[in-house]
Amino acid sequence: MSLSGLMESYAKLNASCSSMFSGATTSKTPPLINHASTIHSISHKSGDLARQALEQLNELRKSGQLCDVTLIAKLNTTDEADSASSGGGGIQAHRLVLAACSQYFKGMFTSEMAESKLEEIELMGINETTLQTIVDFCYTGEIIVNDSNVQSILPAANLLQIQEVQDVCCEFLKKQLHFSNCLGIKKFAELHCCRDLCKAAEKYMLDNFQDVLTTEEFILLPPDLLVEVIAHNELNVKSEEQVFEGVMTWVHYDELNRQAYLAKVLENVRLSLFNPKYLVNTVSEEPLIKKDMACRDLVDEAKNFLLLPAERADRQGVRSKPRQPTKYGALLYAVGGWCSGDALASVERMDARTGEWRTVAPMNKRRCGVGVAVLNDLLYAVGGHDGQRYLKCVERYDPRTNQWSSDVAPTSTCRTSVGVAVYDQYLYAVGGQDGVSCLNIVERYDPIRNEWKTVAPMNSSRLGVSVSVLDGCLYAVGGADHKSPLNTVERYDPRTDKWYMVRQMSARRKHLGTAVYNGFLYAVGGRAESCELNSAEKYDPVKNEWIPVNSMMSRRSGVGLAVVNDQLYAIGGFDGQAYLKTVEIYEEDVGISNSRNQELNQWRHAGSMSYRRLGGGVGVICLTNEVLAACTAYGTDSTCSMDGGGSACLLEMGYDMSFP
Repeated sequence: MSLSGLMESYAKLNASCSSMFSGATTSKTPPLINHASTIHSISHKSGDLARQALEQLNELRKSGQLCDVTLIAKLNTTDEADSASSGGGGIQAHRLVLAACSQYFKGMFTSEMAESKLEEIELMGINETTLQTIVDFCYTGEIIVNDSNVQSILPAANLLQIQEVQDVCCEFLKKQLHFSNCLGIKKFAELHCCRDLCKAAEKYMLDNFQDVLTTEEFILLPPDLLVEVIAHNELNVKSEEQVFEGVMTWVHYDELNRQAYLAKVLENVRLSLFNPKYLVNTVSEEPLIKKDMACRDLVDEAKNFLLLPAERADRQGVRSKPRQPTKYGALLYAVGGWCSGDALASVERMDARTGEWRTVAPMNKRRCGVGVAVLNDLLYAVGGHDGQRYLKCVERYDPRTNQWSSDVAPTSTCRTSVGVAVYDQYLYAVGGQDGVSCLNIVERYDPIRNEWKTVAPMNSSRLGVSVSVLDGCLYAVGGADHKSPLNTVERYDPRTDKWYMVRQMSARRKHLGTAVYNGFLYAVGGRAESCELNSAEKYDPVKNEWIPVNSMMSRRSGVGLAVVNDQLYAIGGFDGQAYLKTVEIYEEDVGISNSRNQELNQWRHAGSMSYRRLGGGVGVICLTNEVLAACTAYGTDSTCSMDGGGSACLLEMGYDMSFP
């Protein structure tokens, strides 16, 4: 059959089919779909096409088909091309695929650069294995990063501007962070402009600095990087003396070449925060310091700050302000208190990393109105009331063993509603009441000798007083004199063994909470003459004035106050109707922009404890991550819904009937 005959037959067949669909012979072909249909279109997006296309492109690459460029790896300008010298003849690829995956290649191939027309392109600073791995990723979307190749893949991905590979490498290195390598990883991240990795390594270094001090990386730091490290305000150390000892270890490692840098490095050690005895007996007697005038001047500056408290306000500076570490390993403890008609022996702790509360070993004694403080990473519970009698016994908790011991010397007199604080390796017990009278007695505990010694008494007797340490002095804030709540505040200087009155608060407060936060002394909650308070204020030691602070969300008397990870925690208490187990957090705006600015200078809810607590104590223990891991193995989840009366012995302890 001829072609014309075939076409004629096809036309007749088509006309016949059209008649069948229309039901009648017509010159106009009707639509196949009824317009009454509710479905007018279907949208389809293939989930496999992109993958299949990439697989086909990879097969073409492997077989060398349609490839239009060959990449030659070359480590440096003096070496022969790595790909060519290995006998591989370079790595063949398709420009389109490379340009789609790499901004580097896209810029090269779509510009007027000479390389856009070359069939072979040399890539400097990359070895063939690394280049092959990255090209494979462009065709497969798969890559394996490990400790043997990450140091070559990340720089190559950075050069070729393949962000996804950079991110994979950075995530791998974040998971490898350890106190023995964090300084090296930080330097590596800075070199290759990996900001997130650099921040993660720096934070790890700051949080674990006590361990970093012991590493070879620290000892081998050049002087400028050492200064950069120890200048950080967030450095996590138990005491500033640790920084000094690390610096001296660094200097002595290469004394001949490093002693010239000692004064510059020492400028970033906060000598004014040292124990005075350590400053005089250890620092001043260091031979390298004695023969360096600039170093001696720094030591004299610290001595003057410590020995001349009247001039301290004029000498304030970075070297006299405590560091503010993020303290990744912080554990917040809530101890004892009152609920459901009885004193509590229960203790629970919050892990700052998770915000979760877990109960730990209870005290040996029930204690309400207990004074709690941390000394040498041990939690001390001083005095209190067990529901029947006033106590002068003291017990101590070790978070490593989850055990309380009672081998601590008792105070000279029974004390409940007592204020306690730690300064210069001594534990102070301030005021309270003994069941007969309101006290102005102050005692100091020496953990080495296991004995209490009486120091100068306060000017006023105070029960329900709160005590905190600011700029080397103890502040006794508020309380009551057995007649009415007080708004007076006095300051104790251990160097002179004297108490001095300072500016009074705007509100009368007993059973309040105090803490030092961002250089200010905060006073929150408590009870006035006839009601519980939610108000707060802070004391500026330089201006000797109290400044209003936004009020808490709940009224809280018998509240615990503590600083954890640069945030202020208000814990438990009594709101006038119910015992509280809720927790509030306050974070101050210090002029640093972040995503949570709208939450700053405001109180917000932050979960709840397991137990409701009135008149319990709080303390914060900061530990290295290794010790923290062991400590957090202890503890159990529990819930407790305690409500009740039992106001009789609370009246004896100085709580009003309306403060049950």
